[in-house]
Amino acid sequence: MRDIKTGPSPSVTRGEPLRQRVIDAAERLLRQGKADFSMRDLAAEAGVSFATPFNQFGSKAAIMQALSSRRIDTMEARFATAQQSGDAADRVVLAVDIATAVMLDEPAVNRAVMGWLGTASPTPGQIWARSTALWALALGKGDGLIADRREQALRCLPGQLAFGFRGVLSFWTAGELPDLALAKSARETASTLLLGFIA
Repeated sequence: MRDIKTGPSPSVTRGEPLRQRVIDAAERLLRQGKADFSMRDLAAEAGVSFATPFNQFGSKAAIMQALSSRRIDTMEARFATAQQSGDAADRVVLAVDIATAVMLDEPAVNRAVMGWLGTASPTPGQIWARSTALWALALGKGDGLIADRREQALRCLPGQLAFGFRGVLSFWTAGELPDLALAKSARETASTLLLGFIA
């Protein structure tokens, strides 16, 4: 397999297949309980040159950000296919339930990913923006929110819900919040943030 440095093979478009191989390999290592994998370990697992993970991502933190984005993609996909009923508050609760279920699909892997998100990286991640977009999707047009506060809610609530969910996840990642309490705590946090905007 050619490395990005030597030129892509005809099947490689803008490096994406290599990026995918590296991310998939990182996920496999995490599933094997190797959260402390080195970039050399990662390259070997992906079957690429030692330089490829650096060329594609720049750092291990950026790889973990990509894995976190993958989780948000899963949350959005499940939310899009879920049977949605009720108002904005109901949809936020549904999104919370879906998001926590995704995290609990593979708790050890997801704790390892979350543990890296607070790590300094040469380039800022996009996780807050991605998470904010998920909560904006859940809120939709804000039906059921207090009419004269709806505009404010749609402007600020998605980011605040992202902060709140990330806060709950940080305690879960640290082991202070057990798996069984994750969904309940995340629901309570979201409900508290919604209080000022529902009748």
